[in-house]
Amino acid sequence: MPEGEDESTEFRADGESTEVRADGESTEVRADGESAGTPYGTGQVAPAGPVGTATSETTGVRANRRKVREGTVVSDAMEATVVVAVVERVRHPRYRKTVQRTKRLYVHDGDNSAKVGDRVRVVETRPVSKLKRWRLAEILERAR
Repeated sequence: MPEGEDESTEFRADGESTEVRADGESTEVRADGESAGTPYGTGQVAPAGPVGTATSETTGVRANRRKVREGTVVSDAMEATVVVAVVERVRHPRYRKTVQRTKRLYVHDGDNSAKVGDRVRVVETRPVSKLKRWRLAEILERAR
């Protein structure tokens, strides 16, 4: 601080203080030592991503994408529903061997277009019925 300028600090009961410089400007300082006059220090929320990147408000794209899986239709006996087997390859946590896990998903197929043996892509959706939480996005390959 240059000679001739004086700075004083007032402390309040809530733990915050106000620094007053000789030129008349004041800066509030919070109890944790950060200045309340800094951006996002006054109760504002900082942007989620790095500065300058597009957010969901500017691009119109949802931040939380729905899960997408690919599998084989194993049953089409129900009306507007197919059962799709999704095979997932995971490493066993202890033995480090690759293991196949098969999950059977109940998928909404409104126009009954998928048949047994078709390779399909399914997308997660809100619950359609007691067991259906997926909908048919597209048929990748027809059964031969």
